Amino acid sequence: MKTKDFALQIKDLSDEGTFEGYGSVFGNVDSYGEKVLPGAFVASLAKHRREGSTVLMLWQHNPDEPIGVWEDLAEDSKGLWGKGRLIMEVQKARETHALMKAKAIGGLSIGYREVKVTPDGNVRNLEELELREISPVSFPANRRARIEAVKSERMEEFARRLRDGDPMPIKDFEDILREAGVPKSMAVAIASHGYAKAIRGEPEGEKANDQALRFLQMLKAD
Repeated sequence: MKTKDFALQIKDLSDEGTFEGYGSVFGNVDSYGEKVLPGAFVASLAKHRREGSTVLMLWQHNPDEPIGVWEDLAEDSKGLWGKGRLIMEVQKARETHALMKAKAIGGLSIGYREVKVTPDGNVRNLEELELREISPVSFPANRRARIEAVKSERMEEFARRLRDGDPMPIKDFEDILREAGVPKSMAVAIASHGYAKAIRGEPEGEKANDQALRFLQMLKAD
């Protein structure tokens, strides 16, 4: 499941925990070079209604911390609009309500699976998404963008040093993979096998070098 953050635009937050807001806004190119198009959620919302399933409301995308329910979700000309209700009997929901009132919550974030994506130059148009959950999150999208920028700088440094014959230590490369979202076991395997051969100058090192650089480009594209 992928996630995408949007600045929180809450309307009519009540003492009972109901509120309205947008979980996604159409037409903006984000820090990932992606743009959600109108109609992206239509099929998913129809499927949820047909099957009687629900879009979850979690705290920070944590499946162990449901904090409320989405009573109504729909697309309009602006984006994905939702009317939600925090379940005030839940401690984390009460805390979230207090943070929302104090404007200390910075965003809403959707959890989704890509169904149809089309490239348009350097932009990926997200035409159809399977919506799974919408979470209040602490940080707005611009903070995520800064984090992504730091990751990109580290990857660029890694690629430069690898090309210049001054590769990073294996553990540093493993850390970069982990920060990019690669599971620990996979990051260890990639760093300790192909990349390790490359920096040790083994017969397969040149091939492993190329594989490491291609893998790096894949991470940057994500």
